Amino acid sequence: MFTGIIEEVGTLKGIRHGQKSSVVTVGGKKVLIGTKIGDSISTNGVCLTVTKLHKDAFDADVMPETLQRSNLGALQMGGRVNLERALQLDTRLGGHIVSGHIDGTGSIKEYRKDDNAVWITISAGPELLRYIIEKGSIAIDGVSLTVATVDSGSFQVSIIPHTGAETILLEKKLGDTVNLECDIIGKYVEKLLGLSPKTQTKQSNLSEAFLQENGFF
Repeated sequence: MFTGIIEEVGTLKGIRHGQKSSVVTVGGKKVLIGTKIGDSISTNGVCLTVTKLHKDAFDADVMPETLQRSNLGALQMGGRVNLERALQLDTRLGGHIVSGHIDGTGSIKEYRKDDNAVWITISAGPELLRYIIEKGSIAIDGVSLTVATVDSGSFQVSIIPHTGAETILLEKKLGDTVNLECDIIGKYVEKLLGLSPKTQTKQSNLSEAFLQENGFF
């Protein structure tokens, strides 16, 4: 598990493509401190397992599923990535609980300066927007952010100068792809209540009485 608070920006130092999967070599410094083979490092929000350690980098296997669901497959040599080590139980949770399992991708639609902050508008499909709510949490390329607004085709976040300086979010160009991980709680609630897109009907059984009976009030 991760917090979505980026520890450093690393670079892609090597990539070896297999038939469907890849092995990446990611350069970093801070995230290598105390790291062992088998540990997890969030790379642009994707949970990768360290398979080999170098002096200033680590190797990780990237499965076909990961390449299909994330922007890691589009990375070029020297590309910059957000990095975070897995959280420890004595760590302050400055962001929110992030699993490192990407739900899908969105694309940068607009940047807008607002005094010292920058508003970012990201377009996403309905299969992701159903889990994105105003004032809720979202991880964008592994960065924990608060959702400011949501409409039928996109959502907005606002980032402070520190976040802009310590991550790669403001390095993206319009149209670039970003990894998205929606808040995990909403997905579990939907599953337990039988409200997934495959089973949900036009008339929902969810009511105040139902929630009271199941201990929500």
